[in-house]
Amino acid sequence: MTQSIVVQVGQCGNQIGCQFWDLALREHAAINKRGVYDESLSSFFRNVDSRYDDPPNISVSESKGQIRSLKARAVLVDMEEGVVSEIMKGSLRDVFDCRQLITDVSGCGNNWAVGHKMYGSQYGEQISETIRRAAEFCDCLQCFFILHSMGGGTGSGVGTFVLDILADEYPDVYRFVTAVYPSAEDDVITSPYNSVLAMRQLTEKADCVLPIENQALVDIVNKISHAIPSTKTGKKVFTSTVSNSIKPDSAITNIEGAISKDEKPFDAMNNIVANLLLNMTSSARFEGSLNVDLNEITMNLVPFPRLHYLVASQSPLYVFKDVHLPPRRLDQMFTDAFSKEHQLLKADPKHSLYLACSLMVRGNVEMSDIRRNIDRLKSSLKFIHWNQEGWKTGLCNVAPVGQPYSLLTMANNTCVCESFTNLKDRFVKLYKRKAHIHHYTSVEGMEVGDFTASLESLNTLINEYYQLDKTAGNPNINQPRLQINS
Repeated sequence: MTQSIVVQVGQCGNQIGCQFWDLALREHAAINKRGVYDESLSSFFRNVDSRYDDPPNISVSESKGQIRSLKARAVLVDMEEGVVSEIMKGSLRDVFDCRQLITDVSGCGNNWAVGHKMYGSQYGEQISETIRRAAEFCDCLQCFFILHSMGGGTGSGVGTFVLDILADEYPDVYRFVTAVYPSAEDDVITSPYNSVLAMRQLTEKADCVLPIENQALVDIVNKISHAIPSTKTGKKVFTSTVSNSIKPDSAITNIEGAISKDEKPFDAMNNIVANLLLNMTSSARFEGSLNVDLNEITMNLVPFPRLHYLVASQSPLYVFKDVHLPPRRLDQMFTDAFSKEHQLLKADPKHSLYLACSLMVRGNVEMSDIRRNIDRLKSSLKFIHWNQEGWKTGLCNVAPVGQPYSLLTMANNTCVCESFTNLKDRFVKLYKRKAHIHHYTSVEGMEVGDFTASLESLNTLINEYYQLDKTAGNPNINQPRLQINS
């Protein structure tokens, strides 16, 4: 059984990560009611004898007198300690190893250079050692998941510094990045700088990037809010979806979540991203008739090393852990997943070119249903001429809690150009006036050349996608050679 480590960076990354671990525990609790530590749990959790100081080679036996607890395979990093401190005071505090936390107090001031150059140098050795310790508890480490935002200083700066460390020290372990991009109306004026500076590392060092736009999350939350029935008092109706019959002293605990009670402004948005991670990793955590290994995602969806930005879409959409919505019809679920309203990126893939697409289905679904829906939908989707059958399908037997089935699609589609071009335009608008540049160049190790190199990297990425889109309609056109480095 393979294992994965989640590295949560910055306020956004840690909040999403906290939601992911809560939801993951709920899924395992719903399936594994006796709380036995099995291969499914071992993919993202360690089984710890809490009487000792986390000794290596921990036995999974259940002898009398042993006190077992689960520890998430997670590293929490933030240069402001507020969010991590809140997590360690909350209901999930026992799930995290206190030695896997790295915090400071002053923050990065929404400055990529402070995060990447200053704090990267200051905490680089500690981050490397903390990740190494987490890796040593893995029998077969397959993947790192990096969760961070692009607009702030810690998420963009320290997040990409962590990515650099992973690329240098674990070159054979897959690096999946979930990056939340700021909206055009973001209140951080320097967010275009931070995002473009960070994208250079994402393009060069990541194996797969799932770009998620804040505005898309806002739109989805609003859409769901209108769909949930309300009482006469205007309060939303919640229905518990997890049984309380979990054995009290088991390795799994039915942890009471915070979302349905004291929901915070970004909890609903973070929960959507956490559900994306939950569905993407379902095959690594549960059995299925056609499980998709994480390495198969990059193998099938990334035909060129730099073009590894995947557009994610989910159906059904729900934000609260305890909302029990009526199930969608199966065919409607497939239709929804290919509509722009269900995408986590503000773009329309139907008018752009598909390089490849994956369907990750969970629940009581037959392969014949998946094939039928592929045949029904593919005539309306434009695939590149050399990969007309570029579909990767996966089927995990375990559905999300409270749903009969779900679908996650991840598509390598040229529509990401639109989002990247909008980001570039916002960057250029600031950079032409040299606005706020001095805040960056005053940091040791940061030069103006970092701005130009990052802009050039983004331009090259956009042009590579554009070249593919331009020649899609006619395979006989002499396509310019893509400038793609390994």
